[in-house]
Amino acid sequence: MALRRPPNRRQDSGFTPATASRLLTYVRAYRSSDKTPLPFHYIHTMSPINRTAASRLFAVASRPALSQQTPRVARWQSTVGPNSHEVDNIQSRDEPPSPVHLTKGETKGSEPAAQNTPSHAPNYGAAVDYRTSAFSPVPKRVMDGSEPTETVAAAVLSGAPTDLQARTVRIFRPAKTATQSGDWNAHHWRMDWDVLSKGHRWENPLMGWQSSADYMQGTHLNFKSKDDAINFANKQGYEYFVQEPNERRIIPKAYANNFMHSPKKLKHIRTK
Repeated sequence: MALRRPPNRRQDSGFTPATASRLLTYVRAYRSSDKTPLPFHYIHTMSPINRTAASRLFAVASRPALSQQTPRVARWQSTVGPNSHEVDNIQSRDEPPSPVHLTKGETKGSEPAAQNTPSHAPNYGAAVDYRTSAFSPVPKRVMDGSEPTETVAAAVLSGAPTDLQARTVRIFRPAKTATQSGDWNAHHWRMDWDVLSKGHRWENPLMGWQSSADYMQGTHLNFKSKDDAINFANKQGYEYFVQEPNERRIIPKAYANNFMHSPKKLKHIRTK
């Protein structure tokens, strides 16, 4: 006796994806035309479709429609090319920046200094060094290589603190000693650092002398000529002023001048 395989009801039900899509299309069209729910007996009249699957499809179709958009990955390509100004800006990025020449009292990124500003006025908008204090001098300009001088200041590369860069030096010829004897001091010129205005000199109660916290007060340099001292100050980037020595005026004397007639007042007869 041959055994016969029972028929597969799922295959005989005629439920195919095409049939399911037609059912969903009909249900959605029915809901869009008439807001009343679809009668449930419609599912029983569709014999080719499995009732369990049709119930699931009807439950899905009868839910309120929710519009949930997923993010799309899209690439946009501009058809408008860059103008000539943008191309110049892109090309200028690869080129080294041009040097900026600043005048006294100006810094990078600041507006030009006023014409009525004196040349010796300090620049209060200069860059602040981290090695400064409340008593540090204010520099006239920033040592960034844009100084209007023939030589580049050594402070640009030396890394010297602002307390040393912003100093003003005095170039002078030392005077004679108290005895007025000898002329050795007249052979050279001296450079020393000018006294700071605030916080660097006070009366020492222990000794009764004036003390200073300025480490440049005990420093001086000697030069053979005034030009050598000026060149050194320009090379270091110092602000300097030259104090010319007081030359002694020697008048030739004659004993006969005491007896010469003068139409003015009675002259003083000097015996020496």
